[in-house]
Amino acid sequence: MTRGRGPSSGLQGGLMLSLDGRVPTHVIAVANQKGGVGKTTTTVNLAACLAARGHKVLLVDLDSQANATSGVGAEKAEGGSVYRPLVGEGDLSGRIRPTAYPNLSIIPSEVDLCGAEVELARSDDNLNRLRRILDPVRASGAFDVILVDCPPSLGLLTLNAYVAVDRLVIPLQCEYFALEGIAAVTRILSQVRDGGLNPRLEILGVLMTMFDSRTKLAQSVVGEVRQHFGDRVFDTVIPRTTRLAEAPSFGKPIIHYDRYSAGAAAYEVLAEEVAKRLGLPTP
Repeated sequence: MTRGRGPSSGLQGGLMLSLDGRVPTHVIAVANQKGGVGKTTTTVNLAACLAARGHKVLLVDLDSQANATSGVGAEKAEGGSVYRPLVGEGDLSGRIRPTAYPNLSIIPSEVDLCGAEVELARSDDNLNRLRRILDPVRASGAFDVILVDCPPSLGLLTLNAYVAVDRLVIPLQCEYFALEGIAAVTRILSQVRDGGLNPRLEILGVLMTMFDSRTKLAQSVVGEVRQHFGDRVFDTVIPRTTRLAEAPSFGKPIIHYDRYSAGAAAYEVLAEEVAKRLGLPTP
């Protein structure tokens, strides 16, 4: 499979080859410091839908709550998270685990990741730790896409993700305070990029989640976000549905829990849109 390089500075569908002729793996963080916006739901279901399209996907659970881990039915294993590699003990590739779903692998989270913020705060060069341990996995060419599920905060783990990835997917709940949340994300993005920590960092897309078409508020918020961010907002809008809320309790992404639900259809369309923006080939 020939992998395509995605948009840079608003240009979509271009190819950017590495020096050896390979197309690099796309590394994306799903991030918003606000909780309850559908961040982990988006990471899990986007990963599953991209994998179902035939792309090799690695999901990295960077949140100590481990919801992405349980969302794909993976087990939390002691010493299995990114924690030890982050503090200089071992490499990341040994933590990669297969899931029950073809083409989808995971580096799970566990409770010890709670201590990472404290350990990183005491460490030198503490914003580049994730990039250093993730780069060999990226360079291996084993995956088309690496998706990082960030904690709902702007702590050191999230900042490490901003430095390590190429692009951000920003989920926004269709509610009044949505623009306040994205303002903080874009401010940090600018500081990371303009400060030289990660000059390549871009927004892949803003995703409107938990949309209730019956309310004027949801429609108003979507309109305002589209007016502000233009074509950086995904065309796909994720509806608020009971089936999406139920799926994690069964340890299944929505397409494997209820294949024909509205939530499954929305995330499949999102995966197609993401693949197009990245320039991934149609399987």
